[in-house]
Amino acid sequence: MIYLGIDTSNYTTSAAIYDSSAHSVRQNKKLLSVKSGEVGLRQSEAVFQHVKQLPEVIDGLVKAGESVTAIGVSSRPRNIEGSYMPCFMVGETVASSISSVGNIPIYKTSHQVGHVLAALYSCSRLDLLESDNPFIAFHVSGGTTDCLLIRADKEEVITATEISSSLDLKAGQLIDRVGVMLGLGFPCGKELEKLASESTAKFKPRATIKDGSCCLSGVENQCRDMFNKGADKCDIALFALKSVETAIYEMTAIAIGKFGSLPVVYAGGVMSDKLIRNRLEKDFDSYFAEPAFSQDNAVGVAIFSALKDGCRLWL
Repeated sequence: MIYLGIDTSNYTTSAAIYDSSAHSVRQNKKLLSVKSGEVGLRQSEAVFQHVKQLPEVIDGLVKAGESVTAIGVSSRPRNIEGSYMPCFMVGETVASSISSVGNIPIYKTSHQVGHVLAALYSCSRLDLLESDNPFIAFHVSGGTTDCLLIRADKEEVITATEISSSLDLKAGQLIDRVGVMLGLGFPCGKELEKLASESTAKFKPRATIKDGSCCLSGVENQCRDMFNKGADKCDIALFALKSVETAIYEMTAIAIGKFGSLPVVYAGGVMSDKLIRNRLEKDFDSYFAEPAFSQDNAVGVAIFSALKDGCRLWL
């Protein structure tokens, strides 16, 4: 059976197919275009770009002879009351139209749930959904730095309860602001990681943690101060990424101290950075999605629709 997923986030236009018979996925996605020197888009511009890009992203995903069994779509950022972002309306509208015309079931969830499910698929841990035991998941991106307690749920597939978050800048915001300051293209994650890999500096930054949540605005100030004093760009890049790594590490340790030694799944574009994940892999029962499934994608919502349709994907 063929399941279509659609996700129109603040960064990327995405569509994906999950083939339940082969337990395989295929996806198309296209970044939204941001002008040089800017660190994001107004929602009106994001909506306009999604309207233009979504047809070409979907085109060709469904092969000749295939029929779509169900559609999954991210209709909101998170599964909490009041969670809303206009850019997700584009994907929801297109998915609803396809559903109506083709008389195909549609299942709506959040962008965050999609990230967690895509990560579980990528690291072959969808079996965690079979257990009554919870696990910890991080969703770290331009809009979130969330540590979540995840439980399997019959109606919603998973529920996510916030354990901790960022109290100011999100990790992805920090990375993009520092990257743009250094003259990199937005979004800056890949280029900043490459630049940081050229540094030979040895940084051991301290994390600012309050009640388990991190504060990252001070890191931006430190990076700007380094820049104004003429520090090497590669050293500034490394300091920023090591600071994010330290914050995520401390948040993980606190969550495990509170809930026990649970598996930890890391999702979101920031967690595709190998410099950040190295230390986490050594010290925790941790699982990481491959970059194609960690960055914004529609694979998770396609899998959501399969699970809602009754598939048991861990068999």
